[in-house]
Amino acid sequence: MSALSVPAAGPTRTDGPEPVLVGLGLTLNYGDLRVLDGVDFRVAPGEAVGIVGPNGAGKTTLLNALAGSVTPDKGTIHIDGRDITALRPELRCRQGIGRAFQIPRPFGGMTVLENVLVGASYGTRLPRRATHQRCVEVLELCGLMDVANRRAESLGLLHRKRLELARSLATDPRVLLLDEIGGGLTDAEAAELVSTIKQLRTLGISIVWIEHIVHVLVQVIDRLVCMDAGRVLAEGEPGAVLRDAHVVDAYLGRGSHD
Repeated sequence: MSALSVPAAGPTRTDGPEPVLVGLGLTLNYGDLRVLDGVDFRVAPGEAVGIVGPNGAGKTTLLNALAGSVTPDKGTIHIDGRDITALRPELRCRQGIGRAFQIPRPFGGMTVLENVLVGASYGTRLPRRATHQRCVEVLELCGLMDVANRRAESLGLLHRKRLELARSLATDPRVLLLDEIGGGLTDAEAAELVSTIKQLRTLGISIVWIEHIVHVLVQVIDRLVCMDAGRVLAEGEPGAVLRDAHVVDAYLGRGSHD
C-alpha cells in the first residue's frame, strides 16, 4: 500500500498514544541571548499543533532544533522513542522529520517533478518505480500535476509554496514541520493552501505549523502553543489559548506577565 493511502486518522489527544516527536528541556543560547529556555514540546501521531507568538519568541528556533538545523545546549529530542538529539538534518529527515520553509527555494533549473523526485529519492528507500509513483501521488495531492513539467523558477508564489510542501511530503515524513508557509499569500490563496494541508490530516501525518495568520492556522490544528521570550507561555485548545490573558499580553503588550 502506498504511504499516501493509509486510513484516515482523526485528531489525537496528547494524553492518549505515545507522542511521535518529543523535545524535553530544550535550551539554546546565542551568546548572552537565551532563545530557548527549557522548552518541552511533544506532538502525538496524527496530531496538528500550531505555534504562535510575537517576533523573537523562539518559534523558528524551536523548529530548527527539532529539524536539526541547530543543536540545543541542553535538552533531548526523540522521534518514536529514538534519541535524535545529535543527528544531522539529513539523518533526521530519514528518521521521519520533513520540513517546509517560509521562503521556498526550489531547484530553479529543474522541473516541478524533478524537484519532488529529489525529495523522494533522498528521504525514502523505495524502489525506483515506487518512488516515481509516490511523486505522482504527491503532485496530485498538492495540486501540481498541471505544472509538473514546468521549470520551478517559472512558478508563482502559491505554486512555489505548494512545491515546498510537496518536496517535504515526498520524503515520507512522520512529522511535517511548516514554517509560516502561508506568508505572503492572499486570503484566497491561503484558503487553497489550507484545503491541501487539511488533506494531509487524512494521511496520519503529524503537523507542527508556525503561522502568523492565526485565522488560517486554527482551521487545521488540534492544539495551539503560544511562545514568548523562548518559553511556552500557554498551550491547549486553540480558542482557550487565544483568550488567555498572558497570550493577549504577549501580542498586544498590555500590562505585565505576572
